[in-house]
Amino acid sequence: MAPVKSALDTVSVASEDPHREQPWADLGLKADEYQQIREILGRRPTSSELAMYSVMWSEHCSYKSSKVHLKQFSDIPQETPIGKMLAGIGENAGVIDIGQGYAVTFKVESHNHPSYVEPYQGAATGVGGIVRDILAMGARPVAVMDPLRFGPLDADDTHRVLPGIVAGVGGYGNCLGLPNIGGEAVFDETYLGNPLVNALCVGVLRHEDLHLAKASGAGNQVILYGAKTGGDGIGGVSVLASETFDADGPAKRPSVQVGDPFMEKLLIECTLEIFAAGLVAGIQDLGGAGLSCATSELASAGDGGMHVELDRVPLRDSSLAPEEILMSESQERMMAVVEPDDVAAFLGICAKWDVDATVIGEVTETGRLHIDWHGERVVDVPPRSVAHDGPTYNRPFARPDWQDALQADDAEKLPRPATGDDLRETLLRLVSSPNLCDKSWITDQYDRYVRGNTVLAQPSDSGMIRVDDRTNLGVAVSTDCNGRFAKLDPYTGAQLALAESYRNVATGGATPLAISDCLNFGSPEDPDVMWQFAEACRGLKDACVELGIPVTGGNVSLYNQTGDTAILPTPVVAVLGVIQDVTRRTPSAWSAVGERVFLLGESREELSGSEWAHVVHGHLGGLPPRVDLAAEKSLAELLSEAVGLVTSAHDLSDGGLAQALVESALMHDVGVRADLSGDAFVALFAESAGRVLVTVAPGDAERLEALAERHGVPLAAIGETGGHALEVTGEFAVDLSIVRDAWASTLPNALA
Repeated sequence: MAPVKSALDTVSVASEDPHREQPWADLGLKADEYQQIREILGRRPTSSELAMYSVMWSEHCSYKSSKVHLKQFSDIPQETPIGKMLAGIGENAGVIDIGQGYAVTFKVESHNHPSYVEPYQGAATGVGGIVRDILAMGARPVAVMDPLRFGPLDADDTHRVLPGIVAGVGGYGNCLGLPNIGGEAVFDETYLGNPLVNALCVGVLRHEDLHLAKASGAGNQVILYGAKTGGDGIGGVSVLASETFDADGPAKRPSVQVGDPFMEKLLIECTLEIFAAGLVAGIQDLGGAGLSCATSELASAGDGGMHVELDRVPLRDSSLAPEEILMSESQERMMAVVEPDDVAAFLGICAKWDVDATVIGEVTETGRLHIDWHGERVVDVPPRSVAHDGPTYNRPFARPDWQDALQADDAEKLPRPATGDDLRETLLRLVSSPNLCDKSWITDQYDRYVRGNTVLAQPSDSGMIRVDDRTNLGVAVSTDCNGRFAKLDPYTGAQLALAESYRNVATGGATPLAISDCLNFGSPEDPDVMWQFAEACRGLKDACVELGIPVTGGNVSLYNQTGDTAILPTPVVAVLGVIQDVTRRTPSAWSAVGERVFLLGESREELSGSEWAHVVHGHLGGLPPRVDLAAEKSLAELLSEAVGLVTSAHDLSDGGLAQALVESALMHDVGVRADLSGDAFVALFAESAGRVLVTVAPGDAERLEALAERHGVPLAAIGETGGHALEVTGEFAVDLSIVRDAWASTLPNALA
């Protein structure tokens, strides 16, 4: 929401006119925040300063309700299992060493509320923004992923937002030439009216190519380059993502950014050539809060001073007031700090790529951010007060009164299938449910193999990209979260999200190295929600310490609720791992007949929060599956050592063993006969963590047994591959064609 245009409000006018009424509340500021700004400046802010503080002190940009909990992530050791972290929390994205002189940067962020207002552009610009974060670290973006959450599949609003969001993710990523190698699509009624659009990008760089966001060196020039600044996205995600939606839609509807992926492609290639020429002393992308963010963060992280001539900013709309220019979140823009002798070469490369570039200011030693408009000073602030020293809230939080009753209402007491025919029907019902069905209606809209380095992509457990075509060094990435588990116990639910992502990376043969997170929760003004958030952060921190992997950075998205209905707490966790030779990765499904099928890990009667309870009974209650992080670590080590021995490895998670058998059999149309001991229902549909379905050639069973024993991982022989059916001995058999029809038809039938 833009401030009301008026006569130019300069610093001198503000000093002489201290009592002017200002629209601070309309811009999302609280009364005490506005007073704090006045105290910082020793006067009232100008309208331009008010615009800057309002967007930079928004929940989306300042993390004012969450940073007291996030700071514990910095207590985690910053070493990865194979090397050091080169850049971490506080930078545009985390950067980790993967060996051979290579580093990888990755991050996941949210674009939730804009994607509800304008599904296509909201999702598209979410992809564009995270790609520029990766680019700003000095890396070439090489892949994207998209964890998505929607309301019920049969809801009218889901039919409005889902096609647009998917088209936006695919359209932008495809135009950039970036493969989409994975993600999620989850449906739950709490996301109705508040879909989650999280976007992840991975980039590759050499160690010496690392760049940081800082403006240092008095006299260095500040260059704005990329697209012109327009009126789209004024206030944008900064304000929109800092408000609760009411029952009739968002309380505030600032303009959603409009993306141009072709401009971004030019910007990427131009920037990479500028990096290669060594022309950049500091760099920052322009995303949330636009110029307000780029100028204040660069100055704050550098020597502390910058002077900007705002009227030099190239505009698409000449009628924009200075405060609107500062708040605009127009896309495909970057800001670079360049030494004076390098400016001509910098501008020359931009001209070669047909990218507009303009010197708009310089680094100073004043310790102040000065912004002028046609010779008049409209901003004079200490930049750190805008970028880093905003409000910090210790929001009250407490375990909800209803939590005990929720956990006492366990799913283990619900009626279960009694016969083999009942089990068969339950399996078909679950595989056709929105959360477990085939997602190719979505993923077929994405190019998964452009650039030629995709090794694994959806529906594999993790995405995998080759980094070096000479040595076949590669990385694997997975994103996961079960919001129902997090609702039942946010501490355990966050750890389960991390454990599943960690396990998915390991199934492909990669060694998990580090995480990025996107913490999606309801209103921080609700003590119940803040308790969920605090517990999830505590759970992630404890899990990272035990697993020995750092948090490289991430994103917090709050106010995800409509009226009084908050979304399920959804702490999405992305894990990145390294694999020395992608040609030796382990596939997610068997392809040969006559192989032995084994289950690694311990199965327990854990049904609460499961897909079975959700789909069959509409039930949510009880305690989520138990987490054993030491067992997860041992399992990952076994899977790494088993590369070349196991012919496939598939993680067990939502839907349990039944879903893993279905997906493994359908990928290459090779059936399986499973001999399950004990309660067949529990064996098929319980969702115990720390389990992986693997296959080996018949002669390799003893080697696998010895390996499992050495790592202390439980192992059970459960069957053999072959035929054209999924058979559970003594219970039922169902032809794979019937399973495929049930699994593959749900999304096309619903969305056609």
